[in-house]
Amino acid sequence: MNVTEISESLAEHAELAVKLACDQGADQAEAGMSHEEGLNVTVRLGELESVERQKDRSLGVTVYKGQCKGSASTNDFSTDGISAAVAKALSIAGFTSADPHAGLADADRLATDPPDLELYQPWDLDTTAAEQIALTAEQAARDFDSRIENSEGATVSTGGGVRAYANSNGFVGSYASGNHSIVVSVIAAANGSLERDYWYTTARSPDDLESAADTGRIAAERAVKRLGSRQPSTGVVPVLFPPELARSIFGHFVAAISGSAQYRRASFLLDCAGDRVFPAWMNIREDPHIRRGMGSAPFDAEGVATTARNLVEAGAVQGYLLSSYSARRLGLQTTGNAGGVHNLIVEPNAESLESMLADCEQAIVVTELLGQGANTVTGDYSRGAAGYWVENGKLAYPVSEVTIAGNLRDMLRSIRAVGADVDLRGSIQCGTVLIDGMTVAGQ
Repeated sequence: MNVTEISESLAEHAELAVKLACDQGADQAEAGMSHEEGLNVTVRLGELESVERQKDRSLGVTVYKGQCKGSASTNDFSTDGISAAVAKALSIAGFTSADPHAGLADADRLATDPPDLELYQPWDLDTTAAEQIALTAEQAARDFDSRIENSEGATVSTGGGVRAYANSNGFVGSYASGNHSIVVSVIAAANGSLERDYWYTTARSPDDLESAADTGRIAAERAVKRLGSRQPSTGVVPVLFPPELARSIFGHFVAAISGSAQYRRASFLLDCAGDRVFPAWMNIREDPHIRRGMGSAPFDAEGVATTARNLVEAGAVQGYLLSSYSARRLGLQTTGNAGGVHNLIVEPNAESLESMLADCEQAIVVTELLGQGANTVTGDYSRGAAGYWVENGKLAYPVSEVTIAGNLRDMLRSIRAVGADVDLRGSIQCGTVLIDGMTVAGQ
């Protein structure tokens, strides 16, 4: 994929869409364009199972006539195709009600010199090479232990794309990004018990991936360790969330402080700016400009410059995550978060999961969460789980068919520790999280 040519082409077409919209009577206009390519290769039980190639492109245009908004999309990049999409958007705007908060991002907030964050690092990988990597990963899992009885397969994925955005306030910009991954899922069996588990590695650059063999081995090790699981007794105990699951806790926090949740009055942390919702030792920051970061972006979905900021200081929320629209609804300024959060970093106060276990007489380490039982409006939290029971600071036995429950507001306040074993595989970067006093429902 020639990202330079594609970037230039998308930017030109986005500018054309904006020009056509203004020529046809729009007071303001914006256009977003994308081009994506990818390859997914899956093997199962030593055989090639599927090969998927992806190549998609799209254009979305939004127009404003006064304070009435209309949007349309197309994958026809010809001048006639773009013009037809613009006409459709203008037609829709004619039927919508005026919204005093609608409109483009303010011109003085737009990115003027977006940094190159090295988000596109191509992997020179054909189908045959991807198949061999997947086979290596799956075989490493199957060879790990004789109790690995079956496999759900191993998948190698590589892909990249370019996003361009332009608006009638004079902004035009584009950047490329990519993502690569290896995923392995296997089934262990012993004494009539079947347990499935998985592992994955993902990164912007193929050089930052874990090896295929290590990925398979970890998946198999996790599956075998779950054999012989049972239900613990119901009670109130500390719960440890490893890094790959701990990010979901902070994901609920992100949802609660988003501008849309705040102006809709649909958040368990309503009007929380300035309030201490975490322990006093906790700090959380956003850093959109980490080189090759999974959540990095030079500008947001509206062309607003992304900037580093402290979201939580000494446990207190410093502000919300705002787009231009949600900011206007709240009488505030955009924070460059149209499209979401960019690299949320939770600062640790402890070392690893093992060091946290030493302080727990009884606890549960969760390795899998089931269901969608988190309500970010009320804060009610109840999810199925599997993992390990802890006795006297050590893993005692695997557990399953467990429900962990609490209230998200109480859970955030009850975080005792965050580990330094940070998982970099997502836009929320944190280590193991230890939460005191959650209800565990078992026997």
